[in-house]
Amino acid sequence: MAHPEHLAEVAELAGGFIHEVKNHVSTLNLNLQLLAEDFAEPQTPRERRAKQRIDRLQSQCEKLVEVSNDFLRFVRSQDPKREPTRLDDVLAEMVDFFGPTAKAANIHIRLYLAPGIPLVPLDRELFKQVLLNLMLNAEQAMPDGGDIILQTRREGDRVCLDVIDTGKGIEPDDLTKIFRPFHTTKPGGTGLGLATTRKIVRAHGGEIEVHSEPGHGTKFTIRLPANN
Repeated sequence: MAHPEHLAEVAELAGGFIHEVKNHVSTLNLNLQLLAEDFAEPQTPRERRAKQRIDRLQSQCEKLVEVSNDFLRFVRSQDPKREPTRLDDVLAEMVDFFGPTAKAANIHIRLYLAPGIPLVPLDRELFKQVLLNLMLNAEQAMPDGGDIILQTRREGDRVCLDVIDTGKGIEPDDLTKIFRPFHTTKPGGTGLGLATTRKIVRAHGGEIEVHSEPGHGTKFTIRLPANN
């Protein structure tokens, strides 16, 4: 098993490498923007083809930046600054934040909060990234709308949070790979959202599991230690 200090060093090196990549991509994208201005109004078939190629290159630059940002979030998610937190407050904040996106997608968010849930040691901002990843995942699983259900409960010395959607579900073959870095079934996805989600949950001393049935929705369950 790798030593934590070695893992931290690898994460630091990876972060530095990605920053360097982003700098070069930014320079490339800037030059493409300048080139695109020269072909802003293409007059000939050759100029139109050149403009299409420039547009494709700019799209790939944007994709590289997206992957780089997701990877930076992944490598930096191992050191949460935890404080005793009311999980209810964080959930209410995220429902308010995600509400307009859900409404536009014809999605209803239902919040069921169990009484007497103890405080949970959370890095509030990191954990909000977990919730956002799961809610975006649910939205993408329900292109025609549906329900997102958020519910809390107590299990011994653990606080549990279920994030349930009524979407298309996940195929069994994909279910076994869903938390792997760079595994994705979404067009244009980076495959780092759920990998980062699990890493953040584990860094909080918790665990996340998923149950799904094609055509019948998906349930993610997060179990976190309660505050002592």
